[in-house]
Amino acid sequence: MDTSGKTVLVAGGTSGIGLGLALRLQAAGSTVVVAGRRQEELDRIAGEHPGIGTAVLDVTDPASITACAAAVTAAYPELDVLVAMAGIMLPEDLRDPAHLNTAERTVATNLLGPMRLVSAFLPHLLQRPDAAVVTVSSGLAFVPLPATPTYSATKAAVHSWTQSLRVQLAGTSVQVLELVPPAVRTSLMGQDAAGAGMPLEDYLDGALRALREQPDATEVRVPEVEFLRWAEVRGTHDEVLAALSSRAR
Repeated sequence: MDTSGKTVLVAGGTSGIGLGLALRLQAAGSTVVVAGRRQEELDRIAGEHPGIGTAVLDVTDPASITACAAAVTAAYPELDVLVAMAGIMLPEDLRDPAHLNTAERTVATNLLGPMRLVSAFLPHLLQRPDAAVVTVSSGLAFVPLPATPTYSATKAAVHSWTQSLRVQLAGTSVQVLELVPPAVRTSLMGQDAAGAGMPLEDYLDGALRALREQPDATEVRVPEVEFLRWAEVRGTHDEVLAALSSRAR
């Protein structure tokens, strides 16, 4: 995927990797629209970053997704990239039945959200001559963090679903990419764990470098995620899982 000269919607782009990616893509010469739930956050971003477009979007609400798709494609008919970035990462104790509330929220945001977004925007993207869908999984799609079991499970599902989407769109004008981040220091990880991740700017440097160097790659990865991505292949899965399990105690 070319990072310049595109018209890009970053769904869930009001903070963290999403906002960082939006700003980098704008700096590279793309027209960028950031979508999120809170109007005040969108107004702040528009004020601080002239040229960034905004759209209200709640990925857990099918009606909001439908309305956003109609509004954005009408305002930006040249839209050719959808980045499905929205996600939540919450701890769960699977011994407590109350965890199901968290699980349902996580599935609605992290899995059904991208599915519904792609479904809403795909008819438009298929009409564009050079388009892309970018999903966001995680290194935890390959080895779970037991403290956040449903988050890890949804990211594994996103990885699997993205592979099927890529096969079904083969031969069309829509490229399908998957961002596979490692732990990155953002608000997603919470205050207790935020210091353990990769610095956000370092991650963005690496991810965009990977995009430039391998524009036809199916997965966008940085070196810091490879120990998770290939743990099963390398025979280190149990060792890595044991290391991650210590964070659940």
